[in-house]
Parts: sequence; C-alpha cells; structure tokens
Amino acid sequence: MIDLHTHSTASDGSLSPAALIRAAMERGLSAIALTDHDTVGGLEEAAEEAKKLNIRFIPGIEFEISCDKGSMSVVPPGEFHLLGLGITRPTPAFLDAVAYLARSRENRNRKILEKLEELDVRIDYDELISFAGGGSAGRPHIADILVSRGIVKNRDQAFFRFLGKGRPFYFPKEGLRFARALSLIKESGALAVLAHPLSLYVAWGRLPALIQELAGQGLGGIEAWHPTAKPRACRRLEALGKELGLRITWGSDFHGETRPGRKLGLSAGGRKIDDAVLSAIPELA
Repeated sequence: MIDLHTHSTASDGSLSPAALIRAAMERGLSAIALTDHDTVGGLEEAAEEAKKLNIRFIPGIEFEISCDKGSMSVVPPGEFHLLGLGITRPTPAFLDAVAYLARSRENRNRKILEKLEELDVRIDYDELISFAGGGSAGRPHIADILVSRGIVKNRDQAFFRFLGKGRPFYFPKEGLRFARALSLIKESGALAVLAHPLSLYVAWGRLPALIQELAGQGLGGIEAWHPTAKPRACRRLEALGKELGLRITWGSDFHGETRPGRKLGLSAGGRKIDDAVLSAIPELA
C-alpha cells in the first residue's frame, strides 16, 4: 500500500511527522506523502524517519486556493485545495508564499479569538499553539480547546455552531490564486494535483468543464479517490482525469485521532491504495 495525502501535527493532524512515518510502517505502507496545510514544517522530520525505516517518502503540501470571477469561468462555492507532490527543490518564492500564508493564518486565528471573547471565552495564543503541538495552529485547534472546556462535544459541533463558513466566528482564510500556486508547485519540482474535487461543490454538469479549464492552465493530476467520495463518483472522476491526460492519485487524507474514520493506505469505500497508483505517475515513480 501507499498513501498520497496525509497530515501531521505540523498542520492539523494528531501524529508528529516521525510518528506518522512509524504508523505507515506498521500499516505496511511502502510509500507515503506528507501534505500538511500551507506548511513544509514537518517534511524534514518525516524524511529522516522514512530514511531510517526504508519507506519511500514524497514531500508535499496542500494549498488552499482563493477564487474570484476573474480567475476562472466557474467560481467553486466550496473548498478548492491543491496538492503539491514531490517538492524536491522549494524555491525562495515558494518559501516566501508559505511564510505569507503562516502570517495570514495567525492573523485569522487572532480575529477568531477576539470574537470568541464576546462569549466570555478567553483563549491565550500560547494555549492555542500548545494545542497545535507547536505546529501550524488553526480552526481545528481552536475547536479542540472548545471541546476541552466542555463548550462543544467535538470538532464537528464546534465548526457547525461557531467556526464553519457562515457561522458567527468564521473569518475567511487567505489562500493563493490558482495560477500562483500552480507556478510555485511546478517550479519546486512537484506535481500539482486537484485535491478531493467534490469538495469544490460544483455540480457534475459543470465540473468536467472546470477541471478541463484547470488542466489547460497546467494542472497535472486529480485526486480521483478520496474517502469522502463514494466509489462510483471516484470511478467517474478517474475516467474524466484520464480523458484529460491528468495523473490519477489516491489518498486517505489521514489526520489521525481527529478524523478516526480515515485510515492510512485506504481511500474511498475502504479500498487499499495500491503501489500501482504511484508507479503510474512518472513524475513521482
């Protein structure tokens, strides 16, 4: 088995980068990509552990993309995430963008914490960093604090009541424009892959045209298999990707204890992610 979409404590996962690699070994994975949100902070640690354990490691990232009417013909109402798989030579521009996103994330966190004070919920920023394990803090970690204080039962309830889009304490996150993120990923030696396409919330009648448009701009692959999609939809996405000449990737989007339903090496419908998926991607094989 392999896995091309995972997260560690460097963003919003529950396992450290090294612990993630050890978990992959215990699961019998031969290769794994670490794709933390907007950060490469866990890559070095994961790479060192993978070398010790003789597991193929693919350094990656997951960028959030900001869209407007001028950037593409269909503006997705949902989440637009772009994976970079195989970041072998991160450019200064790439690292500058990651640093910019970190500053933007911190500004957003502080706005949320200030807003929460209206509920007499006071959270010190150092406490938030502690809940993030010293990694990149964000809404999931704010949710964890709310759970720890008994304000909500779990992360899902925290997002539904307070932190999700359209909720009282939501602030939009600054992302990168698609063209910019695409350029940064490719210049850094990586393959740009559209993550979990159904999260775009674009109707099937319009989704093929949008993905074709992205492919025309240089998109390299599509994560056709993701645990939030049904296998039938995944097969449909895979066929579309192949028709457009895109690489087909599979991932678990593993986060650990925070999303216990997602298992390393497994994707939609509990299907194992076979080594053949990686061998079919020349850029990574």
